[in-house]
Amino acid sequence: MNNQDHVLAFYSRHPISREQILAGVKSRRGHLDALAPEDLFAFDQDHYGGLSMVDALAERAQIGPGSQVADFCAGLAGPARYLAHKYGAIVTCIELNAHRAPGAADLTRRVRLAERVRIVRGDVMRVPLAAQAMNAVISQEALLHVPDKLAALSEAYRVLKHGGRLAFTDWAEHRRLDAADTESMWRGIAAQSLQNFISYPRMLHEIGFRNVTVEDLTEDWGRILEERFAMYRTLREETARLGTPSGDHEFYRSYARLVSLVQERTLGGGRFTAEK
Repeated sequence: MNNQDHVLAFYSRHPISREQILAGVKSRRGHLDALAPEDLFAFDQDHYGGLSMVDALAERAQIGPGSQVADFCAGLAGPARYLAHKYGAIVTCIELNAHRAPGAADLTRRVRLAERVRIVRGDVMRVPLAAQAMNAVISQEALLHVPDKLAALSEAYRVLKHGGRLAFTDWAEHRRLDAADTESMWRGIAAQSLQNFISYPRMLHEIGFRNVTVEDLTEDWGRILEERFAMYRTLREETARLGTPSGDHEFYRSYARLVSLVQERTLGGGRFTAEK
């Protein structure tokens, strides 16, 4: 299995899936008829910090009514639907995984947002969008899976209009991981390579971005990741009953280690904002 296949397989067996989201909604509502976008929000935000973190990106990317937004590595498109519903944005989701892209499209159709949220199966290192077409590009905890981050961020620059804004969150090292932890994060969570709080801004400046800002979210992530790990352990039991993907042993073992790495400030999280 090559590196890209490993990343794709990681998300194909991830415990948050289209089927698991719909099962959660049905359990709460009793049925899946006439779904509204907000019916999904408790279940479809597969990123750290929930809706408040999407609001933070929207503010920093200056997303508002009619904003053309690209979401890189959009997954099941929970943030995209929220941005379309709350902010009136028009969002193009770039997602490579063959299971998550159609799952995102199905969930979007069910809440009648298909005219405002478009799902494109594609690679963020070679984005199938025209140059200077977007007001904003966002991404959440996804570039860690991308082997060539410079290529992905250069694509963000290319598709942004002049004055457009990039806002993303990602893992960032405070101290270099040792070989054992590097291997664990790769095998269990498909972390291809990691940047730090200096290298990401340097990369953005090299590409041509200006007004680069960095926010250290590590303290918040220490709490958030502990809560997410508890959620995943609960989901492991629920998905086993549903017969949907549950994640594998390496995922849970690595996630436990991830929580420790963040809480001890070896790994952390950053929010990075820049303007074209």
